[in-house]
Amino acid sequence: MTIKVYTTPWCPDCRLAKQFLNQWNVVYEEINIDEHPDAAHQVIQLNNGKRKVPTFEFDGRTFACSPFDLETLREGLKSLLGS
Repeated sequence: MTIKVYTTPWCPDCRLAKQFLNQWNVVYEEINIDEHPDAAHQVIQLNNGKRKVPTFEFDGRTFACSPFDLETLREGLKSLLGS
């Protein structure tokens, strides 16, 4: 199963998060919510009415890392992946 990462191209937090994922060879599917209105709507639903990116989804669980914080991202990924 692959982690879904909801992003926008203009988001500096998204770039940092993707850089971290790439450094650690984490396989993910990037979904640009500016290009996919349904995904943008889903992000809003997942984040209690807020359009937060990056938002991560894995196996029915989600978290947002906005504003970007490396420790928040690490802990969120551990929680998502169950490790």
